[in-house]
Amino acid sequence: MNDFGDFAAFVKEGDVKFIRLSFVDLAGRQKNVSVMAEAFEKHLSDGVVIEGKGAGFPSEAEIRLVPDMGTVHILPWRPQHGRVARFLSSIKSVSGEALPFDTRKVLADTVAVLKENGYTSELGTDSEFYLFQLSEAGDPTFATQDKAGAYDIAPLDKGENVRREICLTMEEIGIDPLSSHHEQGPGQNEITFAERSPLEACDNYVIFKSVVKAIASRNGLYASFMPKPLADQHGNSLTINFDIKKDKKSIFSEDPKAAEAFAAGVLRRARDCAIFAQSIPNSYDRLSAYPYIAPIALGEKRDSFMRYTRKHGDARLALRSPDNAGNLYLTVSLALRAGLEGIQDGLRLADVPASSLALSMSEAIKDAEKSTFLKEVLGEALLSAYLEEKKKALEEYERDNKAYFQKEFERL
Repeated sequence: MNDFGDFAAFVKEGDVKFIRLSFVDLAGRQKNVSVMAEAFEKHLSDGVVIEGKGAGFPSEAEIRLVPDMGTVHILPWRPQHGRVARFLSSIKSVSGEALPFDTRKVLADTVAVLKENGYTSELGTDSEFYLFQLSEAGDPTFATQDKAGAYDIAPLDKGENVRREICLTMEEIGIDPLSSHHEQGPGQNEITFAERSPLEACDNYVIFKSVVKAIASRNGLYASFMPKPLADQHGNSLTINFDIKKDKKSIFSEDPKAAEAFAAGVLRRARDCAIFAQSIPNSYDRLSAYPYIAPIALGEKRDSFMRYTRKHGDARLALRSPDNAGNLYLTVSLALRAGLEGIQDGLRLADVPASSLALSMSEAIKDAEKSTFLKEVLGEALLSAYLEEKKKALEEYERDNKAYFQKEFERL
């Protein structure tokens, strides 16, 4: 869709009455504002101005949301008469200038840097989530939908139909899942997606999370992407499968030297980037909770943090430490820039000292504050604002960890 004529036809043919301009804040939370379709023509190019602080950008009095024409889709779970369409949006100043807090732009800029150096990238995601029962009042509980385990089938697996509905809804939107199955925890599920360009993959992931939430709710359930919602069960991970190409050939299949350098670059900056991949206090419960310890080792046990996998016969580099609480645009941007830096420096795995990820949020914040790499990639304005929000979150958690846990559980 390129112009208002195309959009006007889309609105008429689809019986669209409401337009949602969706965006993510620094923490990766999806938010939106709804505009009546009849009033939307003037917003196609200029966007919609909203209050910045309430939208998660405390340093901005107002921001302008400008729709990305290539991301429009109908929300299939909304009523079929007077339908709802959604755009993903760029975040700009009121005067229309780019803001450093637009994390989609951060990723787009990273992709451009890769291209300038002769590389392209694709990535896919494997995302885990729990399905919980609701109380009589409709509030989420910690009672899981079922007691099944990894790869179980019905009737033990009660999430089969919900996953089917999620996958079919994604297809209706135009996003094709690869596979789905019951995961190790009771009521835990996983859905995987094929590789796409970084921006498309991250956009699809944002849409996917909203679909999961909507379909779960329609089935009388609550879907949680919280890293560690149950203390005595497996946590929810977000594995990111990277393919890096030069001259249309995957370095992981065709260029072992570049592949090692990319992997070593990601490892070298893993601690710098931990507060982005593991972004809330509960993330560190997932990393350190015995016996369900998530991938943390850097060094001799590098395959714990990331490993080579095969997709359609081709090698991929799977980053296994992230969870679903963070901003995927930033996590991917940092991993790609760290890997490119590794290639440029001719880095080897043996050059990276044995270590582990930070096992507390305060430690991760301190690592990020010391990082010149983060300042160079993200800029001081974004990094400062992000870390300030994380410090506030940590303070809130330390004041009352039970209340903070409940709030995050109901948000994620």
